[in-house]
Amino acid sequence: MKGGGVEVGVAAAKDSTQRNGVNRGVSILDFILRLLGFIATLGSAIAMATTNESLPFFTQFIRFRAEYDDLPTFTFFVIANAIVSGYLILSLPFSIIHIVRSKAQKTRILLIFFDTAMLGLLTAGASAAAAIVYLAHKGNRKANWFAICQQFNSFCERISGSLIGSFVGVVLFILIILSSGVALSRR
Repeated sequence: MKGGGVEVGVAAAKDSTQRNGVNRGVSILDFILRLLGFIATLGSAIAMATTNESLPFFTQFIRFRAEYDDLPTFTFFVIANAIVSGYLILSLPFSIIHIVRSKAQKTRILLIFFDTAMLGLLTAGASAAAAIVYLAHKGNRKANWFAICQQFNSFCERISGSLIGSFVGVVLFILIILSSGVALSRR
């Protein structure tokens, strides 16, 4: 009877070690996803904030300019991506704590809460900008809005690329939240 208790104790210790190993792996994945999300959102914010193009109109002295801050939606997009990238860089130390202490639960719950809020902000910014990018490419004849991408090619390429980076950030946030949920459920 005594020997059976030792076997159960050894099995429980082995199971606990395996769980800590899996949680540590999930925490490392969380760190990598946060780093990739930071790069994607910061790159999107920089790409959009530095987007502008000028086209001559009749003469060299009269020019049409297209800049991101001409549209408040793009300004919101830049601000949302900048806030999210700032949050991601500030959350990296917590992610490192989770690698070192894989049983940390309260900070993981706190991060899930803020991750969800940042996912909402990033999705709102990217979705609003996607509507304007669509109008820039296709226009809307009923509203008498013309597509500008035939004239402002470089501008449209940069805003579209910036939008792709932001949606990559959205997908990474979803993966971050799911991995944190997995780590919490394995407790």
